[in-house]
Amino acid sequence: MKRIVSIVMLVALMVFSTLAFVQNASAEEAKMVGTISKIEMSADKKSATAILKDTKSGEEVTIIITDEQTLDKFMDKRIVEGDEIRCKYEKVDGKNNSKIFKKTAGC
Repeated sequence: MKRIVSIVMLVALMVFSTLAFVQNASAEEAKMVGTISKIEMSADKKSATAILKDTKSGEEVTIIITDEQTLDKFMDKRIVEGDEIRCKYEKVDGKNNSKIFKKTAGC
């Protein structure tokens, strides 16, 4: 009986660890510093899309922002087009979802 319980616990642990790895592997995290080329607020003001030009590679990256603090900064014009931004984002299902979106020079 103890052997069966041990085997079941071992299999459950393996399944759990595999699922945890697959979940982490599906979302890739990236960082960049870039200049805002364009900001578009959604109609309901609950999300925004910002296009950043990467300072290292020069490529444009589209970031989706949903956190309230950053959205308030967009509406108050504390963050505007042309500002240099330090951004950390997650690549999920082909979309770049912002985790951190700050000015490099401070607030």
